[in-house]
Amino acid sequence: MFDWMVWTVPTAVFFICVALLLAGMTAWEIRSPTVLRKGFLPMRTTRGDRLFIGLLVAAYINLGFLGLGEQIMGWFSLQEEPSIWVSFVLSMGALIFVMRKG
Repeated sequence: MFDWMVWTVPTAVFFICVALLLAGMTAWEIRSPTVLRKGFLPMRTTRGDRLFIGLLVAAYINLGFLGLGEQIMGWFSLQEEPSIWVSFVLSMGALIFVMRKG
């Protein structure tokens, strides 16, 4: 069923984290409804808005990392492409930053 996609451990962990975030945010919203707030984003947002924006940022970080893997090797004189775990950590950090400060 899932043969069409190359499922690596980092890919599976990323999608599991996204699913857990969505489930957790749904439970949090039911327990405590959100209010609009203004952070560094140019608009007032709810928790769900910040989660959506943060997930988009995380996806773009991962895609950019995959696309620039060979260039990163050249820039930093690496012997092999950097681990995808680096982009995973960066993307989750960006997501947390958007959720807290956005």
